Amino acid sequence: MTAQRVTVEIQEQIAFVRLSRADKHNAIDMEMFHALDKVSKNLAKDLTIRAVIVSGDGEDFCSGLDVKSVMKNKANIASLLFKLWPGSSNLAQRVSSNWRKIPVPVIFAIHGRCWGGGMQIALGGDFRIVDKNASLSIMEARWGLIPDMGGNIALRELMPIDMAKELAMTGKVINAEQAKQYGLVTHISDDVPEKALELAKEICARSPDSVAAVKKLYNQNWTLASWKMLAKESYYQLKIILGKNQKVAITKQLAPEKNKQYQARAKW
Repeated sequence: MTAQRVTVEIQEQIAFVRLSRADKHNAIDMEMFHALDKVSKNLAKDLTIRAVIVSGDGEDFCSGLDVKSVMKNKANIASLLFKLWPGSSNLAQRVSSNWRKIPVPVIFAIHGRCWGGGMQIALGGDFRIVDKNASLSIMEARWGLIPDMGGNIALRELMPIDMAKELAMTGKVINAEQAKQYGLVTHISDDVPEKALELAKEICARSPDSVAAVKKLYNQNWTLASWKMLAKESYYQLKIILGKNQKVAITKQLAPEKNKQYQARAKW
């Protein structure tokens, strides 16, 4: 499956998504906004995939917003910011928030620059594996703006508020080690694609229903009242126990010689 500015290849139930504007360091123009929105929505509907790995072609994962391209037409701004109601995601936000809605692990494999809009996109993932020489930045302050592409949802989960304010107010560029200290990075690796694939396969070895349930449980309840977390724990656990994949998981643990295979995940 190929969308403009973004390519998708599915191998062994893992979707490999690549930003494909290497000549512009994968800077985000309107075509890429629409392509990422379309691809992420399509993957959310695919019950057969078990993981998603997102990376970028060329020297950089994503250098940020293609300001000249996007700002040259005022209609682009209206298209990016329009939303039906205040609490919904607009197009600018969906390129980050859509990854949170895909009921499989979404792993970002980051190299080179991951700046501005690129950082916002990556914050929508469940994991960020970063090359040791990569640089990261919440860069909107340099343009007199605030980060408004949905990444703030993840920031409040990942890091203390004072650190988030520092990055968002200064727009400074940090290296991989600093990003790990801030909580923005899951792993630093010398071989980012291999590390991303290793993590994807490790998670794919577990029940697709339990993985989907953990993602939804944590994403929707992490910062809410404890009673909501407790209620959803019980509800999701019951749904899993009544499904077929939990029985497969038991067989895999107690009788691995039977080589039972997981079925397509339930809808979460």
